[in-house]
Order: sequence, then C-alpha cells, then structure tokens
Amino acid sequence: MSAYQPYPKYKPSGVEWLGDVPGGWTVSRIKNVATINASKSEVAHLKPETEITFLPMEAVGDDGSLITTSTRQLGDVLTGYTYVRENDVLVAKITPCFENGKGCIARGLNNGIGFATTEVVPIRPTKHSTPEFLYYLLHGLPFRKVAEGSMYGAGGQKRVSDTFVAGYSFALPPLPEQRQIAAFLDRECGKLDTLQAKQERLIELLKEKRQALISHAVTRGLNAAATLKPSGSEWLDDVPAHWIVTRLKFEVSKIVDCPHETPKYNPDGEYLVIRTADVDRGRLDLSKAYRLDRAEFVNRTRRDRLCPNDIVYGREGERWGHAALVPDSPEVCLGQRMMQFRASRSIYPAFLSHLLNSNAVYEQGAVDTVGATSPHVNISTIRNYNFPLPPLAEQRAIVAHLDEKCDKLDRLKAKAERAIELLKERRSALIAAAVTGKIDVRKA
Repeated sequence: MSAYQPYPKYKPSGVEWLGDVPGGWTVSRIKNVATINASKSEVAHLKPETEITFLPMEAVGDDGSLITTSTRQLGDVLTGYTYVRENDVLVAKITPCFENGKGCIARGLNNGIGFATTEVVPIRPTKHSTPEFLYYLLHGLPFRKVAEGSMYGAGGQKRVSDTFVAGYSFALPPLPEQRQIAAFLDRECGKLDTLQAKQERLIELLKEKRQALISHAVTRGLNAAATLKPSGSEWLDDVPAHWIVTRLKFEVSKIVDCPHETPKYNPDGEYLVIRTADVDRGRLDLSKAYRLDRAEFVNRTRRDRLCPNDIVYGREGERWGHAALVPDSPEVCLGQRMMQFRASRSIYPAFLSHLLNSNAVYEQGAVDTVGATSPHVNISTIRNYNFPLPPLAEQRAIVAHLDEKCDKLDRLKAKAERAIELLKERRSALIAAAVTGKIDVRKA
C-alpha cells in the first residue's frame, strides 16, 4: 500500500484486532449502525400473491454480484426463508460460502423485497452507515478472519452466528468519509477486476488451444500431407489412410467401474482416493485429494487395484469425460463416479489418455448427458467409444509432440493463474487497509 498515505493522526481503539484507528473515527458495533434480520412484519400488509425476488445461495456471488431473475409469490416463502429488503447487505454465514467471501448489496429486487436462503445474514444500514461501506467492511479480511474463529458446528456445516455479526467491533468513519472510501474501492477494485477478467479470458483461450491441439493430433496425426480415408464413423472425420478405426473395448485389457457407495474418508488415512474434482483433462492433481485408511482402501479396490499408467476417467458430474494417467506413486484408488482403464499392448497409455480427452470422444459421451441435471455416461456407451488408432511408433511420436506443446501452454496458464492470485491478494489488502483506516483515501 506504499502508493497511499496514512492518516495524519491515530488513536488507540481499545480493540485488539483493530489496533490504532484514525483520530476522527469512532469504534462501534454492527448492531449500533444497522439492523440484523429485520422483522417479516414489515411485509404483513402485502397480499400473498405479491411477486418477490427469490435468492438461493447460488444467486449470491463471491464478487459482490447478485442474480435476481428468480421470483416467487410472497405467500410461498414467508416461512422457511430470510426476509431481505432493497439495499440490505447480505453475508453468507455457512462454510465454505463464508470463507469464499459470498456477499452483496441486495439491489434490483422485485417490489423491493426478497426472500433468501437462511444461510445468509441480512444487515440493514441505519442513518449512521451506508450499504457500500458495510459491504466492504463485511467482505474484508479483518472481519472474516475474526469471524472464522467464532464459527460453530462441525465439518462442512460450520456457521457464523447472527449474534457475532451484530456484536462485531469495527472502526466507523463519518458518513461522508464512508462514501469516499466506498467510491475509492469501487474504482480501484473495478480496475483490478478488469485485469482479472482479462487473465481469466486468457486461461480460457489457452484451454481451448490445448484442447484443439490434442484433438487434431490424435485424430489426424502430425503429418499434414498424409493421405486420408473415410473413417466410417459418424463421430470422426477422415483419418490417415494407414490408421485403423476401433473401439475402446478392443484396445484395453481392463474396464473397471468404481464401487457404488460413498467412501468413508479419514483425514489421517495413508491412502489417497481420486475423485472427479482431482482430474482435469490429462492432469491429475492430488494436492487436495481425500484420504482413506487401509480397511476402506481395500474395500475400494476389491474389483481391482490401480496400477501406474492405468487411466482414471470421470463418468459423472461436472467433470465427466476427463481422463488422466495414474502416477507411479502414491498408491491411489477410485472415488465415486470414477472408472479405470488398462491399455492393451496395441495402444500406448498416454495416447489413450489423450484420445479420451479429445473432442471426438467427448462428443460420443455427451449423447448420454443431454438434458441431465446430473450428467453421467453409461458404461455401454463408454465401452463402445469409437476412435482412430495409429501404429505404436506413431502414437509415441504424437505423445512426445503433445507433451512439448502442452507443457508450454500449461506454463502460460500457470502464469495467468498466479497473476489472478496476486490480483486477488491486492484487492483484499486494499479493502482491508481502506475500511480499517490504515490508508487515507480521501484525496486519492
């Protein structure tokens, strides 16, 4: 924050996590400048058929956005949901939504009224505060760090209590200064968000280029002058004349589906379990993989164990159709919605992995997923995936070519991802410094 100056004068706040605060600010609590969970009696005079905005958790973004397209009749949501009015500040209170920073200012509500999931806290500014300043205050790291230490509940059901939010102590600037701080953050965060969007677009373009590169190489080869022949498959264009067209079931020695029960996870277990979330088109990331103890590992491998160079394949969920090679170590097993393939002698494992990730094969599986709320591919469809197959020597040459080209694209993608992380860190630091008075933005 070296580009910004501190306030000319500070005073002790008397609150451990606040430290010193600007001389013209006061120390207050949220309940002194806002109403928490306003009473539904405010809408008692409205007819039950009044159309209002309905706000599930999915409607609340982690970037301050809010989707207001869903509506319900008032009578259908009076019980079991949280009452929200135009300009209320919403903060998600359940993990992981709270940690991810889900929150917004409720604007654009139908008839100025909304009913939201009970997992948000609605905070209504009084004459002592502005919605914009409270949003940034409750979206900032200082609040979230203190609030995380107060969360109650177990595992994935931890929550921040409404009582904690109401009692949170913070440094309160005068109203004109609240508006200046919010305007400054709107402007500066907007710049950072624009830069982040450009990096995100770059990542999408790199993914598209990578996918096109793989799909072309495994269906047309590396020789642009090669003689082509009709593939005879509705899923494939012409293929090199010396290649054959075959099916998956003829080129693998094993096709194994996972046991159809939820694994019993153990954070201290010695074995890793591969879920669809760990596989991303040719790449296996085990850094966040769940763990199992030995008894559960034996249970999960009762059909067969995964060997190095086997291929894991997701057949359900958002990441269905993603395949990756099993590494030499550590020892792993299949999680839910996963399958394994073992290449026969006719096909190089890395080439098979690229084939499964190609557009030509993905489109064959997509036939089963059209219109499905929870997409999954039938095993019979998978077994009969159609694809072209070059001689082994050519398969190895294609894999070497793709390794080199994809590595360059992956390095560029990693740089863009790091840039996004730095932009997010910069944004968080800027918000924290502004709402706690560590920098003076009045003349910025």
